[in-house]
Amino acid sequence: MKVTKSQSAENRQGILDAAARLYRERGLTGVGVADITRDAGLTHGGLYRHFENKDALVREACARAFDWSIAPLDGMDDSDKEVPTKLAAKVASYLSPQHRDHPGEGCPAAALAVDAARAGSELSEVFAHGIERNIQRFARVIEGLEQGNPTPESRARATHMLATMVGGLVLARATVAANPALSDNILATLREHLTPPTEAPAPKTRKSRSGVATHGSARSKAKGK
Repeated sequence: MKVTKSQSAENRQGILDAAARLYRERGLTGVGVADITRDAGLTHGGLYRHFENKDALVREACARAFDWSIAPLDGMDDSDKEVPTKLAAKVASYLSPQHRDHPGEGCPAAALAVDAARAGSELSEVFAHGIERNIQRFARVIEGLEQGNPTPESRARATHMLATMVGGLVLARATVAANPALSDNILATLREHLTPPTEAPAPKTRKSRSGVATHGSARSKAKGK
């Protein structure tokens, strides 16, 4: 039976989705063509009707993974939140046990960066493009921009935060099987240090001898008189 163009396109997308997930779960060397086609519900030979070779599939699947991971940065329904709250939500989501425990549904940089570094220039180009897009979009979140180019200062902060988050997630995944408490602590520590405060703490008050509450600064001034 002849496959229609729409069915062929659907099959191709199914292969990409399966490969993007499996590569993040098991690494580039831990997944075979048969694993991918079986997950997509297709035959082994069907893959090569859509991709020139496995390297071509790897590149497209990794690019697809970056598309998926970027989406939450743009798609979260937080239009009514202040910038620090939006940023805190994204940091907390990235550095969460859920993200740590489901690499196949998460950030490709944390899951595949080491593999990409060993795979040569063509895959490195895919990762460079994907990471650049992540930095640019995260910098917009930091600056509160919907579109346009963020400032160099926001880009620098985004680069620092994303590199820290990726590294922290890698360490959390590497330690969770042997020492879950350490893994959880890595995530919690980075969430605390990277999350901006949402509001200034209220000033402390003390009661004067007359029973009237006074701010510490006012009391200090009174002493100085």
